Amino acid sequence: MANDIFLLNISGPDKPGLTSSLTSVLAHYDAKILDIGQANIHDTLSLGMLYEIQSGEKSAAVQKELVFTAFELGITAKFTPISLEDYEHWVNLQGKDRYIVTILGEKLSAQQISKVAKVISEKNLNIDAIKRLTGRLSLVRKEEYPRASIQLSIRGKIEDKAEFNEKFMQISRDLDVDIAFQEDNIYRRNRRLVCFDMDSTLIQTEVIDELAELAGVGEEVKAITESAMQGEIDFNESFIKRMKLLKGLSEEVLHEVALNLPITKGARRLIDTLKSYGFKTAILSGGFDYFGHHLQKELGIDYVYANRLEIIDGVLTGNYLGDIVNGDKKAEYLKEIAKKEGINISQTIAVGDGANDLQMLNVAGLGIAFHAKPTVKDNAQNSISSIGLDGILYLLGYHDRHIDLI
Repeated sequence: MANDIFLLNISGPDKPGLTSSLTSVLAHYDAKILDIGQANIHDTLSLGMLYEIQSGEKSAAVQKELVFTAFELGITAKFTPISLEDYEHWVNLQGKDRYIVTILGEKLSAQQISKVAKVISEKNLNIDAIKRLTGRLSLVRKEEYPRASIQLSIRGKIEDKAEFNEKFMQISRDLDVDIAFQEDNIYRRNRRLVCFDMDSTLIQTEVIDELAELAGVGEEVKAITESAMQGEIDFNESFIKRMKLLKGLSEEVLHEVALNLPITKGARRLIDTLKSYGFKTAILSGGFDYFGHHLQKELGIDYVYANRLEIIDGVLTGNYLGDIVNGDKKAEYLKEIAKKEGINISQTIAVGDGANDLQMLNVAGLGIAFHAKPTVKDNAQNSISSIGLDGILYLLGYHDRHIDLI
């Protein structure tokens, strides 16, 4: 005997036992559930069940009883017959490529979401699911740190991923919102190593500029630093020039600066969460390990690779020890740590703001330009500019309830 396929859509006020009551009816008539999904917004339920049932008496009886059960529960039931041809077409779509689009900002507007959805629609891609990752936002109480994020699961074939991503970047620039685009594969769900730049990423300052101010050469060093971060001059050359200008600075000054490093908003929340979920973390910095090791103790970072100052008799000599940690070295250290920890390179994340971070951002499975210079944002896989470092957790798919339990 032939079977019928129906899509049952339930809407109305949510209440305990609702799903149990409906599935019990289907079970009584030996129906087979082919798919099921549920969303709850402001205590209003939207539940969908795709089921197969024997045609004839069983099909009519189960529909009648479901309508009666829905009436008793105070909800609305809608039935849509699905042809076998349409069902098989839907089944065959499951082989399509899957992607995740994450939208982040202090608040999200309908315009921002509409623009993102339009790009997806223009490429004939399906949005399979939309999920809010941040907690509910009060309209009365002022939030100390407002943030909002939603995640879109999309499916389909993208011929030109670079062009697709560029459209999102343009929306980001026009509407002041962050949009991250990732392939939804096994590596995205199993990241294991996060490597951070230090200055202007993990901390909200360029330490070398602070030291220069205290040494009385602030303007000279700041100009060299900015030029290096913009990629206008070679990092090694700029580093050597700046080091020479710091000659004679006391180690006591370094200690005082280390004690007052301004840690970036969201950094503690991010790293505490990463540690609790078993991630390894590293600082890969073109700055100085003196400050990197201080942060390592403060935040519980696993690895630190940075430039080592030469200090003799408590005073900076203007020289450095070992190799200069430039962009190439950062990428090398990322790969080295991943290999040591037995982590696939696709399971790594790199976060930075300057031109000397681009190599590691592009080597990592997920590269994130954080409050970065325009040149860096334009050449990185993804960027975050609207909220703090803990925005990375939303790119990993974590919901606030997974984070705030830590």
